Parts: sequence; structure tokens; C-alpha cells
Amino acid sequence: MTPGSNLPLSAVRVAVDVTAPVRLDVSGLLLAADGKVRSDDDFVFYNQPAGPGVTHSAAAGGGDTITVDTAAVPDGIEKIVVTASLDQPGATFAGTEPTGTVRNADDNSVLASFTPPQLGAETALVVVEIYRRSGAWKVRAVGQGYANGLAGIATDFGVSVEEPAAPAPAAAPQAPPAPPAPAAPAGQWGPPAGTPAPAAPPAAPPAPAAAPAAPAAPGKINLDKGRVSLQKNQTVSLVKGGRPLLSSVRMGLGWEPAFRSKSIDLDASVIAYGPDRKKVDNCFFGKLMILGGAIQHSGDNLTGEGAGDDEAITVHLGGLPPEVTGLVFVVNSFSGQKFSDVAKAYCRLLDAQSGEELVRFDLTHSEPRTGVMMAKLIRQFSGEWEMTALGEYVDARTVRGMVKPAGKAL
Repeated sequence: MTPGSNLPLSAVRVAVDVTAPVRLDVSGLLLAADGKVRSDDDFVFYNQPAGPGVTHSAAAGGGDTITVDTAAVPDGIEKIVVTASLDQPGATFAGTEPTGTVRNADDNSVLASFTPPQLGAETALVVVEIYRRSGAWKVRAVGQGYANGLAGIATDFGVSVEEPAAPAPAAAPQAPPAPPAPAAPAGQWGPPAGTPAPAAPPAAPPAPAAAPAAPAAPGKINLDKGRVSLQKNQTVSLVKGGRPLLSSVRMGLGWEPAFRSKSIDLDASVIAYGPDRKKVDNCFFGKLMILGGAIQHSGDNLTGEGAGDDEAITVHLGGLPPEVTGLVFVVNSFSGQKFSDVAKAYCRLLDAQSGEELVRFDLTHSEPRTGVMMAKLIRQFSGEWEMTALGEYVDARTVRGMVKPAGKAL
């Protein structure tokens, strides 16, 4: 095939093998009529190998394979683009000729092949696309290159979005605060399985009439003495003046490239869990608002350059639904660079209205891995939230790969 050419598909299940003399990361994105993914579930790659009708696997003889079962692709999906990016940071496709081979996934017969010509400074490209036209499926040779890696492709197709201005305090949801979730006896995570969440009561009375929270447990720090600097595994109760902090808070996360290192694309996310440690939802650069606006993300920063927080996540604690009893804040290296290439990584909790810094945690060491759990917030029986510094590293390049290890860290 040549760039722009297309062929009808004679098979219901087709496999696209992408091979090259060097290691590639191959992915498939399911796109709706607007040319965008519907959610992060439509991004299929090695760390999230299955989506609706599309799977990722290692190809026999090297390379990766994206398999498309056209009969299982949802009606709202118009095309699946197959992309390739170089596994080596900073490398380009100059001198490298990746080839996409389309075959019948059931009998392995070759239907088409395509080698994008004249590649140079590109670090990622769309190889082919499987698309729907008048009820039939076709394959088109594309070969469109990107100089900004997989992040550039992700941005084009809606996995990433342009960074909006940080939410103004006045934009916070005005819904009445949710009641505290039922909590378990000491030593347990939550209520017994099957315990229903209580219905939300009417709006709470003004703060002066509310009963003060129980004092923080012995050995735990609260906010009465001002800003708290946490060490790894240390916990602070978000209680000030005897009352739990239930206003809006902002978790700021920041980093800088290590000395003589290139810019690094890190992504900050938060995962919300229920009392059974099961994920309720997650908020990240591709999903900037969850839980009815109770959690909002500032948008993606692709380099980490500049002073101050690189990404921020605002949490309206009083507006969280009762089924959310834990939050874990994570950072991932979307481009695959290791945290050993990062300097000055930190997280800090601020009062979203006043901007006052409440809690800070600075990572004092780094590991050559691609994900780190920075901190967790857990709702207590008495209604307040506790923040614990984690600083635990894992191998995961997206928030999807953080769900299980973060759940275990609760």
C-alpha cells in the first residue's frame, strides 16, 4: 500500500503487526465520529491490552500486534488508528523503516502491508487505520508522523487535552456536603461487604452548630500548628481547631528534570476508591472532572519546566459522595523515562480558597521506575480525612496501571 490508499477488509477479525529493526511501542485508539477517544478505556497498548473489540499483544517474530474484531467494535466507534512510537527516549525514525502488516486474524493470510516512506525527525506515527464506511470496514495506509512522540498523538486524538486555567474558587460545586462514609472497626478498611451507603441528608447546619471532631489519635499530627512537612509513611489528620477540614483542597504536584536531563513528561492523577478498595473513578489529563465536579484536574504539563506546581488536582472534600472513602495521588512517566531522571519531585496540599499550603511531602530519593504513589487521603469514622505520604515506586506508565498497586497501598 502507499500513503492514503485504502482496501476493503475481507475478514471480520484482522490483526495489524507493526515491526521494525528497533523496539517500538504500538497502540490502538478507538475514535468516535469526532475523531476523539471517548475515554481512557479507548486507548489500547501494552499496559492496557484490551478495549472494546480491540486487543494488544506481542507479535510472533517480534513487534506488537493490534487485533480488531470489527463485529465487536461499538457502534459509536468510526475508526481504530494503529500507532507506533520509539521505545528509546529521544530516538527518531530516521533510518528506521517500520512496517505494518494487516492479516486475517483467523487464518493468518496477509491482506495488506505498508511501510511509511521518507521518515526523519518523527518520534511517533500513525501507521494505518481500520475504519467504517457505509457499513463496511476498510484499511487505509496513513504514515503520519509526529515530532513530539506518543504524547503528540494522544493530544490529537483526545487522550490529552489543552491545559485550561486552574479552576477559580467561585467555580466550586455548590452541592451540599456529603456525609462521612461508614467506617470499619480499627484495623479494617471499611464496613462489611454489602453494607449500603447511607442516603445523603439535608444540608448540614452552619459550622458553629456542628459538633467538634474527636481529637487526632495519639502520635498523629494535625494542622493546628500550621504547615506540616511529612516524611515517608507519616500521617497528618486534616483537622484544624478541633474541626475536620471539609472545604476544597488542591493537591499540587511538581517536578524538574534532573541535571543535564531532557524534559520529562509526567502525569499526575488521583484514583478514588470505595471501602472495599475497589476503584470508583480516576481523574487524569484525559478526564479532567469526575464525581460531578467534586474532583477536577488542571490539565497536562508535558515537560515539568517552570517554577511552582506542574499539575494540580482540586478536591471538594465536602462534595465527595459517601462511597468514596479513599483517594490515592499518583504520578506516571507517560513517555517511559524513569524517575531517576527527575529532580525535586514533591506534592503539597493547599487550601483551594486561600492558597495556604497545609501539607508538603518532598521525595528524598528516586528509583529507575515509571510510576510513583505520592500520597493517600483516607476518610475516618469521625468524618475527618487523613493524609499519608507514600513515595512508593512501581512500573506503570499510566494511571490505569496504578489502580491495583494504589488499592493495595490504602
